[in-house]
Amino acid sequence: MKKNIINIYMVVAAISSSLLLNGCTDKFEEINTNPYTITSEELQADFQHVGAPFSQAQQNLYSFTPAWVTQLQQNLIGDVFSGYMMPPTPFASNSNNMTYNLVDGWNGFPWNTAYQNVMGPLAKADLAAGEGDEFNNFKAWSKIIRVEAMHRISDIYGPIVYRNFGQENAVYESQQAVYNAFFEDLESAVDILTPLISEEARPFTKFDLVYGGDYTKWVQFANSLRLRLAIRISDVDPTLAKTKGEAALAHSVGLIESNDANFLVSNTSGITHPLNVINQSWNDIRMGAEMESILTGYDDPRMGAYFETAGDYEGQYKGIRQGIPIEAKSDYQGFSPLTEFDPTIQLLSAAEVHLLKAEAALKGWTGAGDAQTNYETGIATSFNQHGAVGSAAYMADNSSVPVDYVDPFNASNSINALSTITIAWDAAASTEENLERIITQKWIAMYPDGQEAWSEFRRTGYPKLFPVVVNNSGGKISTEEHIKRINFPSSEVDGNPTGVAEGVKHLGGEDHGGTSLWWDVD
Repeated sequence: MKKNIINIYMVVAAISSSLLLNGCTDKFEEINTNPYTITSEELQADFQHVGAPFSQAQQNLYSFTPAWVTQLQQNLIGDVFSGYMMPPTPFASNSNNMTYNLVDGWNGFPWNTAYQNVMGPLAKADLAAGEGDEFNNFKAWSKIIRVEAMHRISDIYGPIVYRNFGQENAVYESQQAVYNAFFEDLESAVDILTPLISEEARPFTKFDLVYGGDYTKWVQFANSLRLRLAIRISDVDPTLAKTKGEAALAHSVGLIESNDANFLVSNTSGITHPLNVINQSWNDIRMGAEMESILTGYDDPRMGAYFETAGDYEGQYKGIRQGIPIEAKSDYQGFSPLTEFDPTIQLLSAAEVHLLKAEAALKGWTGAGDAQTNYETGIATSFNQHGAVGSAAYMADNSSVPVDYVDPFNASNSINALSTITIAWDAAASTEENLERIITQKWIAMYPDGQEAWSEFRRTGYPKLFPVVVNNSGGKISTEEHIKRINFPSSEVDGNPTGVAEGVKHLGGEDHGGTSLWWDVD
């Protein structure tokens, strides 16, 4: 992408804001205008009238195309704030998200994409399904996809529009209320789909870009998602978290256990992974400094599966520290690129589920099993996923720790490692020390889904990420505490001011990046 891409972004964002002046969540009729030119009779053949919108919804959980939308939807938010990646490009004269001057023209894209391209199509599908029970399977499927999309949005902004989506001037619900609704929807979906597993009919197979209509895997994914969300709220509401987590663990169909059940969204048009475009074509993203520090310190065999060696520093893996002064793209463009991704989007893996179970076991939840076994199974599963070898030796390593970060271009950005956590499980260690082990390995395993990694960092403080060097937030965001959220987009502030006001009330703090979300209590 040209160096002046930021100007393109701002123009597009301005157009988008103009089009969305009334707020994307109060335009239900427009969203539900049938975009298809074929007749209703043709749509009803092979369940098209119900199933057609699902492809659009799945491909926008994390947008496939255009890549610049993905760059704004996730890459310049979660991928950076998680420590996974960092752009060498000094967008907006280096006063941008990475230096905590949040760019409103960028940060509305997660919101608008979710409501227009996920919630909107799913609402169409629900309307087409009608009030009866004939299409309950599609309704259940819709609920699972909706939760996967909207928990990510809530984990970016906090309070959101969920149950009253489509209402004019829709009122925001608190994050606590929304999470309760997530659990209700997932439980309902699991209850509907579980009895259908034995049936041969798979009516949504042709629309399913993840599991090809396999009900068993969708139920396992829903249960895994229930466990993820239960762990997410375990510090703020441990009683509810335990109840919901144990219910997921106890379900007869189980959770995702192996890599063949990973939640990977395929695309239908032969489009390359958007990170390939951002990384290879535009040279707008590189390895993050934390990835260098941790993977190098651990001599992690997954390093080569994730990143290439730095062009400017032959044979070395070099990451860029977040929020540093960058004068020109050429200063850091020669640091480590990402390796090429296949054309699927990973949003939940078996490795993550095993590590969720490890934390659940650490908390003493019934059905979670043994913490060490889950921890080691999670690491081994991640190694298998990425074709890495030597997991047994890696898991036995009780001495390697993250290494200091050295910036070879600007020594003032160098920093000592913040953690001394080792890899090998230590049954004699404190619960907090083993929690850091679990989260650090989960952080490695969830790559490249920076949105989920950022959420887990905010919840736990692990892995220990380097603070920004340049903080342009004007005191709104703490350098030491890191960024907590993204402010509500201007399209909503302008188009749904009453709803936003309610959202800010639920937030319990000012509408900026320094206000913690409901579940972020540490």
